Amino acid sequence: MLGRVLELRVHGVSNTPPGQILGLRPTPGADAPPPWLVAGGPVTGFYRAPAEAPCPAAPPRAEAPGTAGEPDAPVVVEAYSWGQLTSGARTTRDVERALWTLLLPFTLANVALHARPSVPADPDTERWRSRSGITAWLIRLFCLSLTGTLALTLAGVGVDLVGWQCVDTDCLRRIPGPWEFLGRGWWSEGTRALAVGLVVPLGALALLGLVSWRSYQYEAQLPAEPPPSPGGPVPAGAPTDGSAQSAPAPPGNPLQGRTFWGGEGQLRRAAVLHLCTGVVVAAAVPLGAVLATDPPLGVRAAVAWPATAALAAVLLIAVLAVGRPWLTRRAGASPLGNTSVVVALLTGIGLAGTVLILLLPEGTSLAHLRPGSGCADASACPADLSLPGFDRIVAWLGTGQVFLLIAIGSVARSGRRALAAPAAAAVLLVVGVAWTGGRLPGVPYPPGPLEAWMLAVPAVALAATGLLLPRVPATERQPRDPHTGLAWGGRAPALIAGFGWLFSVSYSAGLLYWVADRLNGGTVPDGRSPVVPPVPVMWAGLAFAAALLALVATATRAGLLFLRLRRHEYAKLASPGGRLSSHDLRRCRDVSTWRALHRLVGEHTVRLVGGYAVTMAVLVALGCAAVLSRDRPHPPVATGGAAVIEWLTETGDRTLGLLPVLVGTVGLLVYRNDLVRRSVGVVWDVGTFWPRTAHPLAPPSYAERAVPELQTRTAGLLALAEHDPRAVDGIILSGHSQGTVICAAVLLQLPARVRRRIWFFSYGCQLTRLYGRVFPGYFGPDRLPALAEALTTPGDRTRWTNFWRDTDPLGWPVTAVERDVAVRDPEALHPGDGEVADPPIRNHSGYPEAPEFHQERSRVARLLRQSVPAPRRGTG
Repeated sequence: MLGRVLELRVHGVSNTPPGQILGLRPTPGADAPPPWLVAGGPVTGFYRAPAEAPCPAAPPRAEAPGTAGEPDAPVVVEAYSWGQLTSGARTTRDVERALWTLLLPFTLANVALHARPSVPADPDTERWRSRSGITAWLIRLFCLSLTGTLALTLAGVGVDLVGWQCVDTDCLRRIPGPWEFLGRGWWSEGTRALAVGLVVPLGALALLGLVSWRSYQYEAQLPAEPPPSPGGPVPAGAPTDGSAQSAPAPPGNPLQGRTFWGGEGQLRRAAVLHLCTGVVVAAAVPLGAVLATDPPLGVRAAVAWPATAALAAVLLIAVLAVGRPWLTRRAGASPLGNTSVVVALLTGIGLAGTVLILLLPEGTSLAHLRPGSGCADASACPADLSLPGFDRIVAWLGTGQVFLLIAIGSVARSGRRALAAPAAAAVLLVVGVAWTGGRLPGVPYPPGPLEAWMLAVPAVALAATGLLLPRVPATERQPRDPHTGLAWGGRAPALIAGFGWLFSVSYSAGLLYWVADRLNGGTVPDGRSPVVPPVPVMWAGLAFAAALLALVATATRAGLLFLRLRRHEYAKLASPGGRLSSHDLRRCRDVSTWRALHRLVGEHTVRLVGGYAVTMAVLVALGCAAVLSRDRPHPPVATGGAAVIEWLTETGDRTLGLLPVLVGTVGLLVYRNDLVRRSVGVVWDVGTFWPRTAHPLAPPSYAERAVPELQTRTAGLLALAEHDPRAVDGIILSGHSQGTVICAAVLLQLPARVRRRIWFFSYGCQLTRLYGRVFPGYFGPDRLPALAEALTTPGDRTRWTNFWRDTDPLGWPVTAVERDVAVRDPEALHPGDGEVADPPIRNHSGYPEAPEFHQERSRVARLLRQSVPAPRRGTG
């Protein structure tokens, strides 16, 4: 080797090629030399430049004199490429990864669990009654409900739109496949077509379970920790009397948990609950309709009520189990357990009973409730063409999820006391709707025209008072820098999960509308169409149009703020003493653009997102009232203001209906287009860093594999024997952008004897303004010092250097480090030293090429070499 210090670089999002990470450049008339793979494989690997790549199989040789001992010896650079896990090469797996974007709601709901402002440093000490425990339980309940939303949507497609409304041969002919048999003969009688419609949700859940089960290999990845080599070096200051083997200190950060990145058993147990819950929700749609409209008698009753009891038992067990330690604590590859077997058995019994009820002859014919064939005359059509009770199930599930989101935000902010407001509001809403519907025995009808919307809006407003309660007195350290405080006042879990819910509603409404439109032969599904989506879907179209208008208003506000910041930054650049040339003034405009973007993202983005979230909260409250009212957004023949509402509704519905096509197009382009592939990769990389501890059907976390592999590589290199040509005296763990987050997780997992020989370089770092604010339980003001303490040597030197630029939209200072180096960008406004091109504005890239980076790396390399004195200590 040319040196004994290794710089191990970890890239950020978008799958930066290894050659670019290493700085390999093409020579005149030739391409850049390809990097050498020195460890790993084609998916995740460690690469070096050809001149620096050692032969792993070479026998040990004597150390070359005059290399390791010289302070100015070069540093060997190695690149870790993990991007193939997310936005990799053009393979068929890219299509699979792109289709994972359909599960974006699950991803955001899973991320919400890690956004809790209060997370115990040791997960085993968390109690259910604590603020963090209740919040985690509520988030897992919400995740369970999202699985139910998926199953309900697919049941709406197969059971309602196809098995119930699409009953004539002409309609069935529009469905790909031989489905015409459902419109004639034995299958068209009674509810037998509904049993066939269950194939859609059950098949989709089975496919999702299979794909997720195959991805559990990520959670099964565990780091290999080689013991210290007997002849290996002992760092200066390290104990030599065996005291290093004493009991480890209690963790100061949840990321230090040994099973944080290895929860294969917990994931499999949770997946059983979610998949079984999805099956129960899908089966409950036709079974509930039959029980409500045709109460079973005799043999049908002997089948129906045990099946109902089995399905209800599954839901009860799932609701209770998501808060129990046997499920929520990650413990490696632990077995599924008896509870999972019981849940699966009860689900099978309930599903078999449901199918049998649908196939048995009816007690009372439901033909008078089924919409007529064609329904060309509006007077001949019933007011609601959907399966009896389906609209009500959709409305109440969405409303219940809204109350869950309010409860999550309230408890995360103010503790258990805040749970009273949403709980009381939910009870009052249920009682009020039952009152208006005349379902309270012994209670007279409400006075006057009291509608559901007159109860829903006050109920949601009452529940929202829990979000306004003062925060629980914080024990956390106060942020030392501006714009590093807690995001959204501690309501981040509800806000992130809420955006996931909005995506879930959009996907569901879009799919139902799109299928209904295809079954209608392309006609607009109104009251005269043969197949119509549920009434809540129509309201979703109107709400989606309003949400887009609110998004445009927020983007306009952000644009105006950006222009103001750019003018301010330009004034600072152009005002120093001395006149600037026209060339330099133009360059000042370019630089001020990036500086304004740096300030906009770091200082104002959280506030802008919070403002949009408030607008959406008001819109959601009105939406809950609308869907509970069971009225349509507009009459069949709209005039005046109703015509405008009709146009907005149809526009929103059509936009939602394009979502499945849009996702399919992205899945195709991601295989063929580099720009689209990298854009999808950015969303993937940011959203799938956290392990699937809340939603087991979310896309897999790449950190489950990247973190253990980096642990194994760093610990293995530092444990090599003294005369091994691959041995190093120290490692500079160099992380860029998202790579800084991965490196931080690696460092918190490494043992102290390994960390003593590592120095952390972070650049384009998001640990303070983004991760520290949104995920304070891991990187907040009271948790980030745990990383600094882990890198602090006995001599009070913190082995962490951070680089940042005021033109980098995603890189900011970190005061917890020893040195926070501001990198000048650009190096000058005009060319110099005979150069003709302007010095580039590198913003978020090119940190290793900066002079400040080279100077700091030389200083750190000398310090790392000095920590291994000569002659090198050893026992053999």
